[in-house]
Amino acid sequence: MKLYCKPGACSLSPHIVALECGLDFTQVIVDLQKKVTEQGEDYWQINPKGQVPALQFDDGSILTEGVAIVQYLADLKPDRNLLAPTGSLTRYHTLEWLSFVSSELHKSFSPLFRPDTPEEYKSIARAQLEKKYHQVNEALQDKQWLLGLRFTVADAYLYVVTRWAKAIKLDLAGLDALDAWFNRVAERPAVQAALKAEGLV
Repeated sequence: MKLYCKPGACSLSPHIVALECGLDFTQVIVDLQKKVTEQGEDYWQINPKGQVPALQFDDGSILTEGVAIVQYLADLKPDRNLLAPTGSLTRYHTLEWLSFVSSELHKSFSPLFRPDTPEEYKSIARAQLEKKYHQVNEALQDKQWLLGLRFTVADAYLYVVTRWAKAIKLDLAGLDALDAWFNRVAERPAVQAALKAEGLV
C-alpha cells in the first residue's frame, strides 16, 4: 500500500494508525500546492480530489478521506484494538468522535489557514474552536484516552488537529485534561515514528 500525505496535515492521522497497526506501507509525500508527488507524479491522476490522505492499493485503486482510511486500517489488524468490533457500542462511540473531530474541529481550522479569510472572521473561528476544545477537555476528565482505557483511531485524529491548535496558539489555557492526554499521545512510539518520518521532529 502507498499512503499519500503532506507532513503535519490530516494525513498524519492514518500515518499514525498504520504504524500502530504495524502495517507494511510506503509513505509518499505530496506537494499540495503543485499537486505533484515527491516522485514527480501528477497527483490529480492518483487522487482526483487532489487532497491527502489517499491510500493506494496494489491494483491501483484508492481509498480517500481520513476517517474512512483509519477505519479500514484498524479493521485490518483487529488485534491492535484501535477500533472495537462491528456491533459493539464502543465502535460507534469511536465513530462518533471521528465525526466530531472531522466536522466540528478539522473543518473549523480551514478559514484560519486561508490567507484570504478576513481577520474579523478568523477571530470568530478561533473563539468557536476554543469553545469546542473546552467540550473535549470535559470529555477527557478522568480518562486516559477518548474512549477510556484504549487508544483508538479517534485519539490519533484528535491529536493531529490539536497539534494545529497549538501551532496557531489557540487559547487552551486551563484545559488540563486535554493537555495531559495530548502528552500521552505524543509519547507513543508510533506517533514519534510518524512525526520523525514526516520530518516534524
